Amino acid sequence: MNKTLKILAAEEHVDNGDPNVLQLANDADPLAIEVCLDDVERIDLDFPKFTDGRAYSQAYLLRRRLGFKGDIRATGDVLIDQLVQMQRTGFSSAVLKEGVDATAAQRQFDRFAAYYQGDAVETAPLFTRA
Repeated sequence: MNKTLKILAAEEHVDNGDPNVLQLANDADPLAIEVCLDDVERIDLDFPKFTDGRAYSQAYLLRRRLGFKGDIRATGDVLIDQLVQMQRTGFSSAVLKEGVDATAAQRQFDRFAAYYQGDAVETAPLFTRA
């Protein structure tokens, strides 16, 4: 299975109001967060529909500019087609939309095993890693 992106079925995601979990609105600017991220274990970013990609930018900013090391979780209208891009932009877990088969997700990672350019997780380009 994929090494870095944890894939959860819809029923596995629990939102119990944990104070160490921050839910960031889809239109919020991560750079304007007024909460100390040192105490935050997980940040949930919402995809209200799969065509709305603002959460990708939020994840990237949280990882690269703000240096957030905790779990960044994709929630909402999450489909397996999005998982590889989610991993590359900094997400560490994703909750699949109700009815989406989690076992099919590994195929996406098998199809796209490496990239030439760097990303939020692996910043060095491929030619410098070889």
